[in-house]
This record gives sequence, C-alpha cells and structure tokens, in this order.
Amino acid sequence: MVEIKVRYSGGKKCDLQHPEGATLRSDAPKDIGGDASAFSPTDLVASGLASCILTTMAMFGERHGIDLTGATATVEKHMSQPPAPRRIARLPVVVTLPASVPNEMRERLERVGHTCPVHASLHPEVDAPITYRYA
Repeated sequence: MVEIKVRYSGGKKCDLQHPEGATLRSDAPKDIGGDASAFSPTDLVASGLASCILTTMAMFGERHGIDLTGATATVEKHMSQPPAPRRIARLPVVVTLPASVPNEMRERLERVGHTCPVHASLHPEVDAPITYRYA
C-alpha cells in the first residue's frame, strides 16, 4: 500500500506528495479554467500508462539480458466529446524500442507491454491501443 497525499492549493492546482519524498503539482486544463502550468489529472493517467508500459517492459528485458535504455513512448490523450460526460476516451500509445532487441524476443516483449498494471486498470471503454516500433 502506498499513501499519496494531495493538497488543493487553490487556483485549480493540487500538490501531490509521495511518501518517499517526490512531489508533483497538477493543474486543470485551459479549456476548463486552469492555466495548464502542470500536468492535469488526466494527463497524469496518460503519462502513467506510457511510463508503466516502458517500465514493465524494461523489467522483463533486464531479466532476459535485453537493455531497453533509450526506449521511448508517446501517448495521445483524447477526451470524450459532449454530450458525453467528460472522461478519457482514448489513449493510443506508440512505443519505440531499440533495433538491437532480438527478433525472437520482440513478440514476448510486446505481450509484456500489454500487461502493465496501468493498462490492466483502465476502464474497458477506454480505447488504449499500443503500437510497437523498432529503431
């Protein structure tokens, strides 16, 4: 269990503190009155998905002698459109892995990316496809 403390600091901003000391600030998006000076809560979900995919794959890679240093992920956050309630509707992710990943390990590594805890935690209505590239 991890307890993250969140304090509303005014101006549509929150300060978040991890028990190990790391801090973050969130802000509402401009389209709903924030000044977008920080990640919005839904931006944090999107970035959490991308970083979870990379981290989960890197952990698998370490166990199998595959170094994924320099791998990248890009995620697009698409919000639902009115009249639907405001929520994340789509989170397509593109993961770019080193070309040095052996061909025989690529399918296994990609399967691991799809099993990251954040991806597994998303509501089934959130479309979150993952595309893999090697460069």
